[in-house]
Amino acid sequence: METSNFFDEALTALAALSGWEAIATLLGIAYVILAIRQSIWAWPSAFVSTLIYTILFWQAQLPLQSLLNAYYLAMAVYGFWLWHQPPQSDKAIQVHQQTFGFHLSFLLLGSLLTWGIGSYLQSGNYSAAPYLDAGVMIFSVLNTYLMARKLLENWLYWLVINSAAMYLYWLSGFYLTIVMFMLYFVLAIIGYLTWRKELHAQKTA
Repeated sequence: METSNFFDEALTALAALSGWEAIATLLGIAYVILAIRQSIWAWPSAFVSTLIYTILFWQAQLPLQSLLNAYYLAMAVYGFWLWHQPPQSDKAIQVHQQTFGFHLSFLLLGSLLTWGIGSYLQSGNYSAAPYLDAGVMIFSVLNTYLMARKLLENWLYWLVINSAAMYLYWLSGFYLTIVMFMLYFVLAIIGYLTWRKELHAQKTA
């Protein structure tokens, strides 16, 4: 698709946009901004946003994206509970990093699950973009857990995941959602720098 055609279709989609997608988009953006600030209100924002997207993606025949957002609902509850722990509690967490071996295992597990689920979707013609749909879903599932656990590198993973998601939504016609993910990409960079600064402050305290 040519760039001019993309913007023409994006404007057309924006004009016909349902209020629900607009609300979900705004709350999705609020979620990331609040997560960067490590505000507990990130998770209620995520809950409402993903509830709306669960329905929208199901209607658009993107079953794994719908399932992914249903998972986000559960993670929003988990994240709210986890970040609500008092600082002195043994369940309270801080920004931290993991070893190279951990990240290698993370990537291997995500790749294997993507291949397996993508193959299944392709064999039954269940998705318009089976491997891309599967990859975005699997790595988003895994990485949301890392975000809830305040692992610094989760922001770097989001850079790749959000790039893949933008292409998937381009193919599917969710043009305003693409704009949201463009902002997510920038916010992921800000999130990484902000959390890294906090981690450095923890180590030098």
